[in-house]
Amino acid sequence: MALRNQFIWFEKWISERQIYKYLVRDSGLSQSSLQRLFRHYLEQAPEVAIRSKVKAHLLIDATYFPNDLCLVLYYDHDIRYTQLYRITDQERYEQMREDLENLKVLGVDIASITCDGHKALLKAIRKVYPNVLIQRCLVHIKRQSQTWLTMCPKAPVAQELLRLSNRITHLKTYEQSNQWLADLYHWYERSKVYINEKAFNQDTGRFWYRHKMLHQTTSLIIKAIPNMFHYLDDPQIPYTTNRLESFFGHLKEKLEIHRGLRPQAKRNFIKWYLHFKNSGK
Repeated sequence: MALRNQFIWFEKWISERQIYKYLVRDSGLSQSSLQRLFRHYLEQAPEVAIRSKVKAHLLIDATYFPNDLCLVLYYDHDIRYTQLYRITDQERYEQMREDLENLKVLGVDIASITCDGHKALLKAIRKVYPNVLIQRCLVHIKRQSQTWLTMCPKAPVAQELLRLSNRITHLKTYEQSNQWLADLYHWYERSKVYINEKAFNQDTGRFWYRHKMLHQTTSLIIKAIPNMFHYLDDPQIPYTTNRLESFFGHLKEKLEIHRGLRPQAKRNFIKWYLHFKNSGK
């Protein structure tokens, strides 16, 4: 069987929940032959081509795999296409700035970027695309608030903030967002003394916030407000990166099935997966 005719089995191995047992049955090839074939393809990987340059609404997010492997994705929400990606060890300012500069050099006109608010990414965006609209992922703000406050906080102040944060993903109109902002403002004015209460640590010689997680959550939400509601002005702007979370989840499922790959093969597996996902658009 010609190598190019065997490529379909490699694609199924990468993109579908196909294990060798079923590939052997359907292809007529032995497991050792399939393994040699797949190793051949995993020695290389395709490049990603820019597909659209017009008013892109990007989702930018990262996910982590075992052994310090990080995938940063630059995903075009409008055409459901990965315009660029980077496989690295963590989210680094210099690398993300370089990625955005490459998109700019290639002539990609970015209308908005929806992201989780990672400091290094925000810094890179402001450096390369200072005028682009940054939409903070509302689901991330809500989930982070739940994590820091817990789902059942004891303090009434924290309980009220949790209720406010849970409303974030349900704000669909200017009236709703304005009411939410007013409720947040009144809550803060009533609670700011408690939120910002400090104590002195004799061992470190420093002051610290008595209600650290409450203060941290409050700071997260207040700092995000300027970039929380751009989607109300332009319905094309996604207000969450959830599409990428689902994307990452499926990729991790595939890698878990084929666990045991060597580091470079694992990286190329990811690249092939992105290639096949793009090709299916």
